[in-house]
Amino acid sequence: MNRNFWITALIAFVNSLSFTILIPIIYLYGKQFGLSDFQTSLLFSIYSIAQFFATPVIGKLSDRFGRKPLLIISLAGTVIANLIAGNATVAWLLFFARFLDGITGGNASVAQAVISDITIPQKRAEAFGIYGAAMGLGFVLGPATSLLAQQISLGTAFLASGAVAFVALLMTIFFLPETLQKQAQKPKNIFDLGLGNLIKGLAMPGVGILLLINFMTGTTFTMFTYAFQPYFIKVLGQNSQSLTLLFLTFGTLAVIMQTWGISVLKGKFDIVKILFLGLFFRSLSFLLMPIWANINYFVAVSILFSLFNSLVQPMISTLISLNAKVEDQGTALGLNASYLSISNGIGPVIAGMIVHQSQPITYGYPLYLAGVLTFLVLGFAVYNRQRYTPHNS
Repeated sequence: MNRNFWITALIAFVNSLSFTILIPIIYLYGKQFGLSDFQTSLLFSIYSIAQFFATPVIGKLSDRFGRKPLLIISLAGTVIANLIAGNATVAWLLFFARFLDGITGGNASVAQAVISDITIPQKRAEAFGIYGAAMGLGFVLGPATSLLAQQISLGTAFLASGAVAFVALLMTIFFLPETLQKQAQKPKNIFDLGLGNLIKGLAMPGVGILLLINFMTGTTFTMFTYAFQPYFIKVLGQNSQSLTLLFLTFGTLAVIMQTWGISVLKGKFDIVKILFLGLFFRSLSFLLMPIWANINYFVAVSILFSLFNSLVQPMISTLISLNAKVEDQGTALGLNASYLSISNGIGPVIAGMIVHQSQPITYGYPLYLAGVLTFLVLGFAVYNRQRYTPHNS
């Protein structure tokens, strides 16, 4: 791995740190503005839905004009949005800030396109694994940073997130060179910004089926992520400090699995089988988590979950990259991020509709539903494996 790869991985870490600072507080911050559980789920969704439309545009523009300028624009949007959210005094400003962060939020897909630009196909699974581990390290330190910021106020956590994103912005401006080697052809219609690719992408050989699989896995996963925190606190009777420790555990195990673990598994299984392995244990963990409302049992299942869950996204990104043409890497990975974003907008709404704040036990219902649906997604992925298995995986 060359210098540019490690710079990109470092940017991914800082960007992930910025994002994960917010994970423990968005639900609680929404409650400060008097939002209901369902309205709070919309606070999650507006970010994801905006990102759904933005990422294919940003991905296509990065294929045309280069990775660096689009990464700069995306990170700058995150900085401004978090400054607005941290200083918001009314709920509509908070919703606007989440929308702004989403509409400029294509930094992950552009960073993945950089990885594709600078790594050979044979090394791509390992590269995406290390990239995922860098983001996982952000998941280790983000919640801890959030906990420190919360000692001042929940809004301070947004300001801290914006400050960290600003560091990633400066690193991109001063240290990351342009990595795009072959520009995509100039479109005949300058207003063709790639939104049509949301549909056309489904017809891309090898890529379309993976976009569909990623959409379905993302929907089921975000049902879990929305219900996880209130289940941990209200059903298991834990506090924010123990929640932070669990997030630290998740992040640490993900880093180990995405660096050392993927290298070991690659010696024994191909990329598709590693994806199946991750999906199987993800779905099994979802079903097991709410069976027994005991903290020790929950932590044990969570450890199993965090190890194998960390395999899913790096493998999907690798398969999409291997199936896409060289000049379409940014577009394909942007579509991948976009479909993941719209799934992130759907999952919390579904979960928010089936939980009831007056009945804490209902926070376990989205976990059961996510487990059943993820098993169905696994079956779909196995059935269609020939449509996306690359010859060199």
